[in-house]
Order: sequence, then structure tokens, then C-alpha cells
Amino acid sequence: MIADISHWDELRGVIRSRKGGWLVDKGVFSHGYNLLEDLVGEVSFFQVMILNATGRMVESRLAEWFEARQICMSWPDPRIWCNHVGALAGTMKASVAAATAAGILAADSHAYGGSKTSITGLGFIQQALRDYQAGISVEEIVATESHKHGGKPHIMGFARPIAKGDERIVVMERVSEKLGFEVGEHLGLAYEIEKILLRDFDEGMNINGYTSAFLSDQGFTGVEISRISATLVASGVTACYIDSAERPAETFLPMRCEDIDYQGKPPRPLPDKTK
Repeated sequence: MIADISHWDELRGVIRSRKGGWLVDKGVFSHGYNLLEDLVGEVSFFQVMILNATGRMVESRLAEWFEARQICMSWPDPRIWCNHVGALAGTMKASVAAATAAGILAADSHAYGGSKTSITGLGFIQQALRDYQAGISVEEIVATESHKHGGKPHIMGFARPIAKGDERIVVMERVSEKLGFEVGEHLGLAYEIEKILLRDFDEGMNINGYTSAFLSDQGFTGVEISRISATLVASGVTACYIDSAERPAETFLPMRCEDIDYQGKPPRPLPDKTK
């Protein structure tokens, strides 16, 4: 049987885009906007970044909110796992681009940090609101989700592995209030879930839970936020790279062999190939 490759033949030698591109003598376009004439000097970088990621031109105050979130989520601390990668790249004298890209990839996780947690975080709170509107109590929502994790409150957007509470939420609440955003249905439900978790597990909401609920109220999907957040940790990674790169090579967190907790097979003699 001969495979039908007509579809590939139609695409052969041609690049098509539904999002935009550069038309010589006409301009550079992104989702219908002329980049140089409509956007440069008229809107912010975050408005353009969100436009490129979602096709949606958001109002300036929401773009400002995203910028504040970006600052909250990228700390220049080399102990943070993605920044650790950037620092290691710096001590090996890699390029800043390689270091930052590697740090971004290290944070690309469904479980902890990075952009993919947005998919799970927004997915949870949006489904929780549908369940709540269908008559399921907040207690039942928490119990059902906790049951999936062996009775533990490992709900995406709630609890925190290193410390209790999340100081970033207070900051973002202040930003939201300053910009004139009200508490929507998703965020209101997130606060109610937090009350149950504090009562039953002494665990509260984390920054992902707050932003997932807030952004759900702004009409975003998890996939959209994951795309917007692709470079969320980049600035902190770059800072840790520079700190390490400016020091002598291979001086970031050196280790002795005995520092490694080796749990494999015990040492064994090599075969004598002379016999």
C-alpha cells in the first residue's frame, strides 16, 4: 500500500503562519496588529508577549499584573533548582543563553514550579468551581482531591513543600487591589478551599493557587498561561549564572566523592586482562 503524501506535498517548500510574519514593504504583523506601527511605543512588552502567546491583546493593567507576577516568580537564589542549573552552567563557563535555557527547561515540570504547573493549577480550580456550582460542597471537593493523594493535601496550588504560607500571595493581593481587580468566583472558591485546608491540615494556598484562580477569573486556560509563563524563571536563572560565571571556574558547590550518597553495587575488582 502506497502512503498518501499529498498533504505533505502541499506544504513542501512553503511556510505558512496563522499568527503573523514580516511582509516586505508592508510591515511585521502579529495576530492582525502591525508590530511597528500599532504596538511599538503604544503597548507594553507584556501585552505583546501575551498577544504572541494567546492571540489576545489584554488591557494594560492586566499586563502590569503579569509583570508583577513574573518578578514574584523569579528569585536570584542559586539554591532554587532551576537557578542551581544556571549557576552550574556559569561555573563551567557556558554561555548565558545556554545557561538560561537550561534553567528554563529544568523548571518545565507538571509537579513543581515552571509553566506546566499552570495547566494543572487552572485545571483544578476551574473544575472545582464547576463542581461547586453543581452542588458539591467545598469540604467534598477537598476530601475528593486529598483522597487522590493518600489523604494528604497535595492539591496543585495549595500547600508548600519547604515553608508554610506564601509571602508572595500578600504581595500579589496588594497588586490586584491597586490595579482595581475584584475577587472573582474562582478566587473566592480558592479562599474557601484554603479555609478547609487550614482547618484540617494546617496548610494554605500557595502562589500558584492564587494566580491560577485569579487568571481563571480573567478567562484564561491552563494551556494559555503555560505558554505565557514559558520563561517565568529566566531572570533568576540569569542572575545566578552571572554570579557564578564571574568567579573562578568550577568553584560553585564543589564536591568530594565521599559527599555522594552512593547506594549502588559495592566496589568490585576489575578483571585481569593480562591473564
